[in-house]
Amino acid sequence: MMSRISEMIDPVGGFVSGAIFADQQIYEQELENVWQRTWVFLAHESMLPKQGSYIQTYIGEDPVIVVRQKSGAVKAFLNQCRHRGMRICRADRGRAKSFMCSFHGWAYDLEGNLVSFPHESNAYPEGIDKSKLSAIKVPRIENYKGFIFGSWDETIPPLEEYLGNAKYYLDGYLDRYEGGMEAIAVHKWVLPANWKFNVEQPTSDMQHSEISHVSAVEALASGSDTFDRKSGRKKVPEGRQFLSPYGHGGAFFGKRGEEIPNTAPALVDWENSVRDKIEQRLGEFREVRGHMNVFPNFMMLGNYTFRVTHPRGPEEMEIWSWAFVPKDAPEEVKEAIRVDIMRTFSPGGMFEQDDAENWEEMQHILRGAKSRQTGFTYNMRRLPVVYDDDGYPGQSTAHVYSDNAALNMYGFYRDLMEGHSWEELKQMRQGVPEVDKRDFTRVMDPETAAAAAQSDGAYFPTADS
Repeated sequence: MMSRISEMIDPVGGFVSGAIFADQQIYEQELENVWQRTWVFLAHESMLPKQGSYIQTYIGEDPVIVVRQKSGAVKAFLNQCRHRGMRICRADRGRAKSFMCSFHGWAYDLEGNLVSFPHESNAYPEGIDKSKLSAIKVPRIENYKGFIFGSWDETIPPLEEYLGNAKYYLDGYLDRYEGGMEAIAVHKWVLPANWKFNVEQPTSDMQHSEISHVSAVEALASGSDTFDRKSGRKKVPEGRQFLSPYGHGGAFFGKRGEEIPNTAPALVDWENSVRDKIEQRLGEFREVRGHMNVFPNFMMLGNYTFRVTHPRGPEEMEIWSWAFVPKDAPEEVKEAIRVDIMRTFSPGGMFEQDDAENWEEMQHILRGAKSRQTGFTYNMRRLPVVYDDDGYPGQSTAHVYSDNAALNMYGFYRDLMEGHSWEELKQMRQGVPEVDKRDFTRVMDPETAAAAAQSDGAYFPTADS
């Protein structure tokens, strides 16, 4: 498995095998080596307002309950009874004093400790040590400015270290307002496509918008001279893409200081009225546009769509998408954001339908044996990676159309899949990123591709091949 993964992902040559989006064995390895070893978004403070408030979510395919404790702290544990493995909680969210399995009545407190079960005194004459049968706790829980993340891996670096230079861009979304953010609505839906198709897009891919979204962009920008009617964007697009050692990335249109308006005019007007406070908070008027992803699956879009993509097998994902709003904003601004999200990135939104059609069709094609052995091309890399350039911290590319952040994400994904420890990962992901060692001569030749078709996986030649 490990050798196959290293052959399937080549950030230097710019190739990714189609098999990583469709292979069941690879998917099973992801559940072990990606989802159990990264920081995963669980909940926001506004979703847990009181003692006993809880939300049910997932880390990979493992259901977890996230609960506000009596102390005010937040804890999380596996939503699985230690008796026969039934869910402890069946509701998506609510408020509780305890949780009881509906199969045999085993009960757990807000920390996930087993507190009682039926017939304890007469059916278990030798007794049971309840302290050894607590629900499995998520050992690492950290809060970044109201956004709560969890990890099964006790050796993972602290959350802020894991975020790295992505914090600068992340703060432009979630630390923008003195009163913070709150979630006011959520949509959940299932798509027949691999979870990585979704997370790659906010990490890197802005170029698809001028093709896939041209009709929606033209409708939203009607009467504007900023957009070209044929492409939906400027003829020479400007912008930037950033990448972070642990696979985070994002991209946006426009130059520094050139604000591209959010599609909700009421929000733009309100932001202009509080611009001084934003500048005081962030040091400058920080961009919120385009999109970004915190690896593996926490995405932000420029109109305050925040979402996660839960894996549901190699050919299916479940998307949970929240409308977040500034808590202190007037109600008409909050409503404008909600409506804007409904018409753009909800299941019926103009942009979301375009994206879903692409991902679903890509996945359908990967049912073919030859298609799975095909290498996808990631060579949109005209400009190199720059460092702390023009006030943007960390690594970035001074062009909005680039595959660098996607390849960087897949490089980190590969390193996780190969089973490297976090001590090894911290060493491996330092310094010059692989994507800055571009080699466009590393292409898959026809003979190698034909040989791969007879084997159990694709092969990408190395520099020594």
